Amino acid sequence: MTIKVETKIVADIATVWNAYTTPEDIMAWNAASDDWHTTHATVELTNGGHFSSRMEAKDGSMGFDFAGTYARIVPYAVIEYDFGDRHARVDFVEDPEGVTVTVAFDPESEHPEEMQRDGWQAILTNFKRHVEAKGKSRPALVDA
Repeated sequence: MTIKVETKIVADIATVWNAYTTPEDIMAWNAASDDWHTTHATVELTNGGHFSSRMEAKDGSMGFDFAGTYARIVPYAVIEYDFGDRHARVDFVEDPEGVTVTVAFDPESEHPEEMQRDGWQAILTNFKRHVEAKGKSRPALVDA
C-alpha cells in the first residue's frame, strides 16, 4: 500500500524543483508543525546520491535524521528515493496554472496511516507556502 499527498503551487517548474532540492530551501520548509524545524540538510541529487535532513523539536526535546538514497532522478519531473526499507516517489507536473507536486510513499508500521498522511501533507503544505512566498519576494520586472 502507498500513501499519497499532493499540492498545487503557483510557480514555474524551475522554482519549484530548485526549492525542493536545495538544502537552504529544505531547511526553510521541511517541518510538519511550527514547533519543529530542520537544522541541517544535504543533497547529492544524482542517481545513487545521498540526502539527509536533521529534523528537531524547537524546544530540543527530540529529533531525528531523515536520510536515504536517490534511486531515480528525472530533472524537473521525478525524484524517487529509498529510505530504510521504504520507497518514495515525487512527481512534478507543470501546467499553465503552476506545478502539481505529488508525493507517494510506503508507510511505516509504527504510526496510523492517517497520522502519516497528515504529517507528510503538512510538510508539503509548508513547501507550497515557502515557494509561493519566494515568488512574491522577487522584484517585478520593469520594462525600460
